[in-house]
Amino acid sequence: MNEQSGFIPLNFTRYTEPDMLERSRAWYDEVRRRRSVRAFSPEAVPLQIIENCLRSAGTSVSGANLQPWHFVVVSKPEIKTQIRLAAEAEERAFYAVKAPEEWLAALAPLGTDADKPFLETAPYLIAIFQQRYGESGEGGERVKHYYATESVGIATGMLITALHHVGLACLTHTPSPMGFLNKILERPKSERPFLLLVVGYPSPGTEVPDIGKKALTEIATFL
Repeated sequence: MNEQSGFIPLNFTRYTEPDMLERSRAWYDEVRRRRSVRAFSPEAVPLQIIENCLRSAGTSVSGANLQPWHFVVVSKPEIKTQIRLAAEAEERAFYAVKAPEEWLAALAPLGTDADKPFLETAPYLIAIFQQRYGESGEGGERVKHYYATESVGIATGMLITALHHVGLACLTHTPSPMGFLNKILERPKSERPFLLLVVGYPSPGTEVPDIGKKALTEIATFL
């Protein structure tokens, strides 16, 4: 027992090496099936499932444990419509003016365009915000958030993986700029929109681009 104030025993499970190997293989087989989809079913998903996935994301590591994230779960049709209209306006400007040719060429195999019907069809949109700073004390003094972007990115990855693990599909959507989310969702200026996650069941017969992932030898170096 560490007698230092504020510390508790680590809740850690150690597995045998054969078990570790099997768990690593099984987990890889699980996550390799994950695919982004752009065709969603309107079928309802119990909110408690989303809540548990968000709890999982909330366990993520963060700089100084300041947890600089906020998740806004949108299910109301009228708010989803507002988000779609604002997002499509930004997307039309992106495809018509802002995007360089090389970026459009990279997107071409994915079949994307400025129309985003999934923003209304999917049962949930989860807007992820990065808190630039927190507040503390009676005077509401600002508390700096260290490595906020990295922390929110890691938590987002955990959320995507949790959603896949329970049997849901999702899509990361990042219209640029995304300041309209602050206005529509009534979030403070201290928060910056990080990503919009579309969540639900894929529509029946959904197809995805025939693409693969880089081999281990291309993404890792062992010294």
